[in-house]
Amino acid sequence: MHIIIELTADSPCLDEAIKMIWSQWGDENNYNFYEDLVSHSCRPENILPKFYIYLKDDSIVGTCALLRYDLISRQDLSPWLASLYVVPGERVNGIGTALQQHVVKEAKRKGFDRVFLCTELDGYYEKNNWHHFGQGYLYTGQAVKYYEQQCGTGTF
Repeated sequence: MHIIIELTADSPCLDEAIKMIWSQWGDENNYNFYEDLVSHSCRPENILPKFYIYLKDDSIVGTCALLRYDLISRQDLSPWLASLYVVPGERVNGIGTALQQHVVKEAKRKGFDRVFLCTELDGYYEKNNWHHFGQGYLYTGQAVKYYEQQCGTGTF
């Protein structure tokens, strides 16, 4: 079975998902940050942030999030696709694309007309019709490229 689900407080794999997200972007000093962020995103009254996981046979093989703001300099833009990760053995199976599609559809359902992302990658997001529109900076000072995707335009 392959399915994308939104993490909720009663998700049986919540702790595993938090650990996976933290292991990709956190460090030994900030597990509590990721645990608090993801746990509070599970409240049903919150429109954002939301975290999603891709399950394959009850195993988490991918993650992504729809956030109000990523840790970037363009705080005037929202919402952001973030935390997109697919385990290495599953990266050629379209899971990253499926997660991107899911986030764009969720953003539209929540009333947004576009979604943004930032990345250091070259050529990956362009394959899914994300449009590069500028450069900005992470909170660390590192330069990144900014992309946007219109919601509901049939671009996937």
